[in-house]
Amino acid sequence: MVKRRSQAKELCDLKVVRVNGQIVKASKEVKPGDTVEIDTVSRYVKFTVLEIPSGKNVSKKKARELIKIIEDRKKDIRDIIDLI
Repeated sequence: MVKRRSQAKELCDLKVVRVNGQIVKASKEVKPGDTVEIDTVSRYVKFTVLEIPSGKNVSKKKARELIKIIEDRKKDIRDIIDLI
């Protein structure tokens, strides 16, 4: 869902990443069956981890097979205004 580890760490530092409902640090190790949510100002994504890759580099095609998207939506400006 995130292309670089530095981006993932930044999102975790901003406390917008949850694993199984709990806000997590970047050091959190995920495993198959975990549900991950990323809730930023402009987008909300929820997915289940199906498999952890054995190597560091994963092709885009293979990456799509590692998770199952539950929800993926861009937020409307009205969603943002409701937060204020």
